[in-house]
Amino acid sequence: MALIAEINSPETLSENQKGALIRLLGDETPAVYQAVRKKILSYGPEVIAWLRPLTLSNEPALRRRSQEIIRHFLQLKADNRFLAFCLTEGTDLSLEQGIWLLAQTEYPEINVAAYQAMFDSYAGELLERVDLRADADQILGAFNDYFFDGLGFKGNEENYFDPENNYLNRVMDRRTGNPINLCLVYMMLARRLRLPVTGIGLPGHFICRFQSATEEYFVDVFNRGKIWTKSDCIQYMLYRNITVQEEFLAPVTPRRMLMRVCGNLHQIYQHVQKPDLTTRLHRYLIALAK
Repeated sequence: MALIAEINSPETLSENQKGALIRLLGDETPAVYQAVRKKILSYGPEVIAWLRPLTLSNEPALRRRSQEIIRHFLQLKADNRFLAFCLTEGTDLSLEQGIWLLAQTEYPEINVAAYQAMFDSYAGELLERVDLRADADQILGAFNDYFFDGLGFKGNEENYFDPENNYLNRVMDRRTGNPINLCLVYMMLARRLRLPVTGIGLPGHFICRFQSATEEYFVDVFNRGKIWTKSDCIQYMLYRNITVQEEFLAPVTPRRMLMRVCGNLHQIYQHVQKPDLTTRLHRYLIALAK
């Protein structure tokens, strides 16, 4: 431990001192690792530059620990970026930007541009299948065939409360998620085709609405795009002893939708007793509620 204490500030960190920290980082003794980890973290994100080569090391412990420390700093940066977004953006914030910023708080190294290009590619394929001049039921039929049968999206009924159901990158990777995040994928794709699709936040469930000048359809994306009428939505609420309110059938603002996703994660992390993650999501909810 004396060697660790002798290493000075980042400004005076020599190559020899870096080498000493790297050697100690691979030490299998837990107490040594915790001490050297604390020392490295104290230098701030500048350490990423000289830790990154270690992520390709042949030593499993060194590779794993350098990745963990780098991820810590990247997550911290993503956390600050998302909080700033929540505090500075208004009600009609960019939902797509916000949902990717949220995803990066848990998966800081994802390539957002690649996912966005994937959406653009899907939209291009859809344009070849959907006649945008057709009636709403024909448009929705073709859209749903592609979304559920072509792309393979489905509701995660087996593990509904898996936190990954609330991070868009994982929903895209696994082609499954909870109602609100499947609706997010559905909406983001529909908006690229300029289709009039919005999110509807029923109590305990989330669906989409397709509304043109003359037609209105509610789409249960979690249940393979089952079409609901307004009467079906009302029956859903009555069956669950929910007082019917017109606001439940109104489009959810981007800010409220992002808040609902964060609320889901907060409840999940609280239930599985992960206090650090619960606290982080609580901060997001406070920022979004401003």
